[in-house]
Amino acid sequence: MNNESWRNRSSAAVWHPCTQMKSLENLPLVPIARAEGVWLHDFDGNRYLDAVSSWWVNLFGHGNPRINAALRDQLNKLEHVMLAGFTHEPVVELSEKLGVLTGLGHAFYGSDGASATEIALKMSFHYWRNTGKPQKSCFVSLNNSYHGETVGALSVTDVALFKDTYAPLLRQSVQMPSPDWRLAEEGESAEEYALRCAEALDGYLVGHHGEIAALILEPLVQGAAGMAMYHPAYLKQARALCDRYAVHLIADEIAVGFGRTGTMFACEQAGIRPDFICVSKGITGGYLPLSAVLTTDTVYQAFYDDSVTRGFLHSHSYTGNALACRAALATLAIFEEDDILNANRGRQAKMNAALQPLCDMPVAHLRNTGMIWAFDVVDAPADFPHRFYQEALAHGLLLRPIGNTVYFMPPYVISDDEIAWLACQTIAVLRKVMG
Repeated sequence: MNNESWRNRSSAAVWHPCTQMKSLENLPLVPIARAEGVWLHDFDGNRYLDAVSSWWVNLFGHGNPRINAALRDQLNKLEHVMLAGFTHEPVVELSEKLGVLTGLGHAFYGSDGASATEIALKMSFHYWRNTGKPQKSCFVSLNNSYHGETVGALSVTDVALFKDTYAPLLRQSVQMPSPDWRLAEEGESAEEYALRCAEALDGYLVGHHGEIAALILEPLVQGAAGMAMYHPAYLKQARALCDRYAVHLIADEIAVGFGRTGTMFACEQAGIRPDFICVSKGITGGYLPLSAVLTTDTVYQAFYDDSVTRGFLHSHSYTGNALACRAALATLAIFEEDDILNANRGRQAKMNAALQPLCDMPVAHLRNTGMIWAFDVVDAPADFPHRFYQEALAHGLLLRPIGNTVYFMPPYVISDDEIAWLACQTIAVLRKVMG
């Protein structure tokens, strides 16, 4: 069957995510037959460089031989068993490794980023209830933050497109100024602006900390805000303020963890440890849905009791799925065996050099943190995201702009030649779209 056949069948049977289905009349689906490395291949023989890691999840390429081998081995042992009352080798080993990497413990598993956010919010709320402070039930996040689209996660998200329709279903939360350095005053450094935003957070917490359970934030890069990047000084100050006012700090490392910002976890660049860390996306190398929340022993002990109601009773059927945990273990093994964080520094430098010609084009704020790059297109037309996306496909690229922001989050196996080709084709697409 060809692309057209699969498009028609999918449109008739599948409700696609984050999609106005009527738009598929003019923005056709791209059926994918197979994938290898950084390349996606459709049914008509076309290929596309997966420059966004299939929604930021694929770290070591499609069809990675080592992850494939680990999953085949696990299939011959155990595919899944309920984690209530049972345990298994992959979930124990993964939890131990995540504990070492994060400095936190007792991993609690979910299926995706939004469920990790839900878990962390519920744990924080329940902790204060268990410790005799039930009034601490409100949450603070950053302007333009994104933490998922389930009801609890959406309550601390600040993206109107996702949130406004469901406002009557949501708990109220408070948003603080984002330390996004694009918002700094002329002559103000990224660090100075970050510290100014931290002062605003201080000003709010000093008067409201008695009712605040937690501050939740995306460390260093706010993804859905258009890859808004900020100085680690904000994280250091946020940690100090949360300590001062007895407020939990929840680090949403769902998109920025596992090497994406240059360190294994973004919080490391500020030298801090959060009270909760949420991880997902790259945790399985893009193979299977899995998320985890790790927290402190202090939080864990507040739930350890003879009373069932003081326990954390959140669950879902596939919690700690053995296959997903085994994929995650294989992913972590690649980090260690191939010295990925160090190797990525070389890729980062090559990509930065390849993108320099953009400085002579109508773009602003060309920026980079680790293996994330972005630039904003000046005077972009209203239909820019769709036009750029379609033209990128015609040039063999999977790129999905956020508003007027074009960003790259490629798999870590991208080669020097592929980096050069990606940059060259992006520039060609931009010239075509902007005329």
